[in-house]
Amino acid sequence: MRWKLLRRRLSISAPRMIVRSHAPWPLRWAMAALVLGFSAALALWAFEFGKGIAGLDRGTPVASSVLGSEIEQLRSERDKAQSIANTAESLLMAERTSLERLADQVRSLEAENLALKGDLGFFERLLPTGKGSLVVRGAQAEVVGAGQLRFQLLVMQKGKSPSEFKGRYELSLRGQMDGKAWTQAVKGAGRPLQFRQYQRVDGVLDFPGPAVVQTVHVKVVDGQGGVRASQDIHL
Repeated sequence: MRWKLLRRRLSISAPRMIVRSHAPWPLRWAMAALVLGFSAALALWAFEFGKGIAGLDRGTPVASSVLGSEIEQLRSERDKAQSIANTAESLLMAERTSLERLADQVRSLEAENLALKGDLGFFERLLPTGKGSLVVRGAQAEVVGAGQLRFQLLVMQKGKSPSEFKGRYELSLRGQMDGKAWTQAVKGAGRPLQFRQYQRVDGVLDFPGPAVVQTVHVKVVDGQGGVRASQDIHL
């Protein structure tokens, strides 16, 4: 019986055996702690090495100084650029203001030019064109109310330096009243005139209410009683 058991154990069909080494638990924990410490030290070294390569080592005085100087230089350049931009903006605003003032002056000069052209055309129309040395220009008349008529005229002499004129102007009204021809010499005829180049005359005339004024006759007489100029104003 014993022989059979011994032969079974020594044969191929014998049960498997596992050999395990037995180590104390404190030794196992010590080895694990040693491996973890070594890994941590290796990781810390790799981190510091990579930070030094990247230039992020804050503990290096040279790197900190270089970074500080670069920052200051960038700030200085930024301030200069900002100052140039502010100066350019100020110059641009001043230029715009000057252009606006010039545009206003141009518009004002254009308006003055148009006014001068209008005045020149008006005076050109008033220049004497007849053969006589004295003419009546710009004569106008209008009825402003019942029995009242307003008139204005300009008496002018030709030439650049004519002699002084002394005389008078006379007015007479022509029209119809009660279906018949009507004429009226203005009271106070012989109103004086005294000028060298020109003289403007205006005033208000009275006439009968029923009358219809159609024409105002103007006559300029010199000191000897000679008629120097005349004109009819048609209403």
